[in-house]
Formats: sequence, C-alpha cells, structure tokens
Amino acid sequence: MQRALRPSALIPRGFDVESAICDGTTTVITVRSTSDTSRCPGCGESSRRIHSRYRRCIADLPLAGRRVRLVVAARRFRCDAVLCGRRVFTERFVDGVLAPWARRTARLDYVVHQLGLALGGRPAATIARRLMLPVSNDTLLRVVRRRGCPLFPAPSVVGIDDWAWRRNQRYGTIICDLERRRPITLLPDREAATAQAWLAGQPQIAVVARDRGGSYALAAAKALPHATQVADRWHLMENASHAFLDAVRKSMRQIRAAVGAATINPGLLTAAERLQYEGFLRREDANAAILKLVATGTSIKEIVRLSGHSRGLVRRILRGQRTDVFRIRESSLEPHLQWLDAQWLAGHRNGAELWRRLKSLGFRGSLRVVAEWATHRRRVETVDDQALHRVPSARTIAG
Repeated sequence: MQRALRPSALIPRGFDVESAICDGTTTVITVRSTSDTSRCPGCGESSRRIHSRYRRCIADLPLAGRRVRLVVAARRFRCDAVLCGRRVFTERFVDGVLAPWARRTARLDYVVHQLGLALGGRPAATIARRLMLPVSNDTLLRVVRRRGCPLFPAPSVVGIDDWAWRRNQRYGTIICDLERRRPITLLPDREAATAQAWLAGQPQIAVVARDRGGSYALAAAKALPHATQVADRWHLMENASHAFLDAVRKSMRQIRAAVGAATINPGLLTAAERLQYEGFLRREDANAAILKLVATGTSIKEIVRLSGHSRGLVRRILRGQRTDVFRIRESSLEPHLQWLDAQWLAGHRNGAELWRRLKSLGFRGSLRVVAEWATHRRRVETVDDQALHRVPSARTIAG
C-alpha cells in the first residue's frame, strides 16, 4: 500500500515541520521537537518547565539540488532536582540526530566525515561544493581528526616502511596490519628509536615485513627479538628491477653495437628526436671530460668542484648510467596507429588532414605529434631501414 510523502519524512527524526520556504539556492525549513520534555545533562532528570526559547540554524543534507538549512525552535528548560548544580539547561534532542552545539545534523556530519576520509581536505571540499554541502577543507580535516580512528585489534603480522611528508626533506613511518590490509598508525619520523618504541608496546607481533634498510631491522631486532623479519615482496621486486636496469645501462654501448645502432645519421631524425640527440651529444662531452679527470686520479669531490655537476650526477657517469640517446615513452598515438597505417596505405599522407580526422575520432594530441609521425613514416619509405634504426633506451630493453 502506497503512503503519501509527508514533509516530516524529509527531516531528521524527532522533529515536526512548522514552515518551509525556498530562498534562492537554499531551502529553509523551520522545525521543532516533538517531545514536551528534555533530560538535564547534569543529573539526567526529565523536566517540563520551559525557561525560554531560542533558534538554532543547522545545516542538513541537500534537497532537490538546494542547500538545506534547518531553523530549530529550541527551548531552555529549568532543572528542579535539588542536588543538581544546573538550574537551566538547553534542550537535548534524540540521540544520534543533533549533538549539543552542533552546526550540522548527525547524518550530514557522517557524509562530511566519509568525504574527508576518502578524498582529504581540498579535493573533498571541491566535491562537497558540487553536492551542495557547505563545508571547507579545514572543516573536513577537523571532522576527521575529531572522530579519530577506531581501536585496532592487536596485530600479529605488520609491515613497516617510510613515507614522505615532503619529499627529500621530511619523512615519517607507516605501520600496517598485513592480515587485515589496513594502516594502523603513522609515526612522526623514520628514526629507529621511534619505531622501536612503538614495536616494544606490541609484544604479540610475530612477523615484521620491512624494506632492506638497516634502521627498521635494528628497531625490530631490539623491540621484538622473537619476531621473524622478512623483506616484503614489493621492495624485493623494486630492488631487483633497479639492479637489472643499472646493469643494462652500463652495457648500452655494447648493446647499441650489437643491434646495429651504434651510429646515428642526424639528417634522418625528426625535430623531437634531433633535440634529444643534441642533448645526448652534450652529455657525452660532459661524460668524457669527467672520465678523463677520473683517469688522472682526481677525486669525486674535486671533480664536483671543477665541473659544477652534482655528486650524484658524477657517480652516475662513473657507473655508466647516462648513455641513453632517446627517451622512449608511450605516445598518445598508440591507440590510433592501426587506423593511421590504414589511412597511409590508402594514400592519405597529409599530416594536418590526418590530425583533423583523428580529432573527430577523439584524439586529444596536437598537430605536431601527427606531423612528426607522418615525417618519420615518409622517411622510412625513402631510405633503408638500417639507416633509421632507432636506438632503444635502457628501460625499454630491461622491460
């Protein structure tokens, strides 16, 4: 059986609607409590004696694309309990609907809290404005901090790693429960003493998954000598891939000779490739100068002073990690290459025309991208493949 929709069904329970008006983009609803009594927060006694009345403006969930402001006709009551220290108290409403001193209903506060947890401060505030929820990024963060995190069950398998407050400047430590797949706590720094103090308060931990650094290993060994320490899978794969990539970079000269791309004809390069090749030549000159200094016995510190390069760059040159000619990246044309090949074979070889047709198919790249592809394709047909053989990057070979 269908029931008629009453105005009271649109507002929180425990209230009756007195009036409702639309003021531009805001719906203003005046409500009052359905109860004749209220309990004193000091002694818990119920009272009917009204001292005075006042109005509270409360934000509520939006309605039909408009913000909703509840104007609550609230009351102050007198407490008649002899031993109660309160003589007058403000009206208390149904539990879980409207908290004392609150400027938002409980159901709106729940939505704000979930937005803050999911998106953070500024992104959540942007979404909230679109949802007609009048909250700022600071308010979202305050709600998240006020509610805090629920108590976590004692973990037995934890993962520990560092994270950046600000990259290369300030770091903290994150500890996760690997069985329940959720973060447990954030520590203010990544010092071994801080991690050790936290781990010492969790004697039930049996397994600690960490990176291959020494600080967390030392903290776990001191705080939990009985626990098993393991290197987590992500760091193993990351370290292995970095080691393999470094090995490939050190052998790039031999690899280019083996694939027949030891020499490059600058006249056959596109404009973008020519810029990268010129940068490669400048790097080769700098590499040769630094390697010559090393051959004469000059220290790294002295090379840094003489060349003006950073210590890290000098070390990369000595390890043979600056030998890539081209930076190979995924092109925005990748999804459209098959279509472009078909158009080229059909005789449509004008770069601007191909770009206009691609735009109608949803391509968002610039004319230069398509023109570079057309130039490269045209040169492939006029010279032999060996002369245009691209030098693969170390990352492409390692991948």
